[in-house]
Amino acid sequence: MQLQISSQWHLDHIGIAVRDLDGSTTHYREKLGAEILEREIVPTQNVEVQFLKLGGAVLELISSINDQGPIAKFLAKRGEGIHHLAYEVTDINKTLQVLSQSGIALIDSVSRPGSRKCQVAFLHPKSCGGVLIELCEPETP
Repeated sequence: MQLQISSQWHLDHIGIAVRDLDGSTTHYREKLGAEILEREIVPTQNVEVQFLKLGGAVLELISSINDQGPIAKFLAKRGEGIHHLAYEVTDINKTLQVLSQSGIALIDSVSRPGSRKCQVAFLHPKSCGGVLIELCEPETP
């Protein structure tokens, strides 16, 4: 069964796990010409994130603020690098329901607060060719 729901998605950002948020931000800005966007702490995930615009892409540099949480575990196990691809969707919880019914393994069965006032949820890499997929739905103005 091919899902039509994915035709409504668009790539929102690429998440990159880093150990040194300030150093990585400086590197992307000075060496690659990235534009600095918003920065925030997401306490529910024990991370601080820095968004950058590079070319036509938005990058989310993600650094753990302590030794707890998924990014700390990711860095300990795999080191720095691409952590996830994030797609903006409309009606995230309906999207999760449709994906679950189609056999996609979910990490989150319902959305939760994320950065930039978005609701977020993750799809399990085992159902996505080894890639962690984040779904995000921006706050409605």
